[in-house]
Formats: sequence, C-alpha cells, structure tokens
Amino acid sequence: MVRVTGLYSYPVKGCAGIPLDAGVLSPAGLEHDRTFMVVDPAGGFRSQRTDPRLALVRAGVEADGSGAAGTLTLSCAGAETLPVTVETEGPRHPVRMHGRAFHGVDQGDTAAGWVSTVLGRPSRLVRVPPEHDRETTGRTPGTAAYADSSAVLLMTRRSLDELTARLRARGADPVPMDRFRPNVVVDGWEAPHAEDEVRRVAVGEAELGFTKVAVRCVVTTVDQDRGVRVGPEPLRTLAEYRRTPDGVALGTRFAVTRPGKVSVGDEVRVSEWAGP
Repeated sequence: MVRVTGLYSYPVKGCAGIPLDAGVLSPAGLEHDRTFMVVDPAGGFRSQRTDPRLALVRAGVEADGSGAAGTLTLSCAGAETLPVTVETEGPRHPVRMHGRAFHGVDQGDTAAGWVSTVLGRPSRLVRVPPEHDRETTGRTPGTAAYADSSAVLLMTRRSLDELTARLRARGADPVPMDRFRPNVVVDGWEAPHAEDEVRRVAVGEAELGFTKVAVRCVVTTVDQDRGVRVGPEPLRTLAEYRRTPDGVALGTRFAVTRPGKVSVGDEVRVSEWAGP
C-alpha cells in the first residue's frame, strides 16, 4: 500500500522545514508554507542558491485565535531567538521572485536586522498579504504563496533510493531527503519516479492535480545542516539520467484541487495516471 511517510512545511521560503504529523492542505499548500520570504533591499527574493545560510534558520509559527499566523519565531545557532508578531495590515511593498512581481507586508526593522545579521548582508522579511491572488502554471491550475512553482512538491522514497544507488555506484555519498525540500513524502510504489506519471491523486482528505515535474537547481548541493554548498552532487548524477527539456528533474509538483487534512500514514490513492 502506498502511504504518506513525511510532511514538511517551510514557513520562510528558503529556510529550514518543519516536520508535521498532520496538517491541512489549503489551495495554497500546507498551512503557513512559504508565507514569509527574505528579500534584498530592492525586493528581490533571497534563496539558498545565493544565500545557503538560509538553511540554518528555523521558523516556528504560533497561530492566533482565528488560526492564522500570530507569532513567527526565528532561531539560528549563534543568534538569539526572535519572536516576531506577524504583521498583515502594514504597507505593501513590491517584491520579485523568478522574474514575477508580487507584494509583501514588511515585518519590521527588528526582524530585518535579525535576518541581515544571520545572512551577513542587508535583508528584509516580508509576509504574503491576505489579498495575495497568484495563479500558478502547469497542467492543473492552482495557487501558492511564495513557493517557486505549485503549492505542493511530492517526492517518493523509491526515487531517492534510485538516486542513492547511483551515487554509491560512482563512489559518492548519498544525500538525504531534505536536499529536495519536499512537502509530501510517499512510499510504497515499486518503480522509481512513479510520481511523474500521476495526474490526479487523493492524499488523506485532500486531492492533488499534477502541474509539472520538479526541475532541480544548486539548492540540492547545499548541506541543510551546515548551510554550505558541497556540490557537485547530487546534480551531477541526476544529470546523467533525469534530464528533461526544462532541466534536471526529481519529484513532482501538484496543485491542490480539493483542500483537506493529511496525516503521516494516510493512504495515497491515484485516480488518474498519465496516458500512453
């Protein structure tokens, strides 16, 4: 039987993930996922591509009485833990991500000073505004907060096992699942990359629709525990057998077509596979 074996939310884009036993998949993904983002003074988003130390920042979210984010707690080794009262009504500032223009609500000078110190260069922390209305691209329409693409990134354990075998065959060290920053980890399919062929799938109470395969970048070469780049693996090995017209791919992106609760241990039920 195919089941969910891991759930992860990333409240601040590019920062460490929070493992969950259960969560709600909204149209924009797991609760609080990528609702905050670190930007440069001009509003351009920061990511582990250029700022690998983001991996060291852990963000906890405490909901307010309505279930929305009330307090964001930022922590990092060597820095004092900072509670941030989440601001949703402040001025909207232009931000940019992968060439697209959005808006963000600045979270104040104290939060900006904290992330600037951790990263070693001037930065601000913004939150997606409540009126954020983003349409994501791909086979299935959807929305997301500040995720790179679609709301949910799904990986299978079997696909990582295939990569591990190929890395070991060339004398390279395996890499952990966190290098690929998935939201949902699934186990039980016998063939590697079965997720590429899924077009519609129920996960717990929620349903997902395929958007595109997940094209990988240098973030996969960042050691998530140390916040440093240690490449060229796994990109070098992936490039030997996972090239697509858009780039090197591993894992699959989905839009949320029916919101609902999902838990570790839930059965995964595919209702539509890719045709011949």
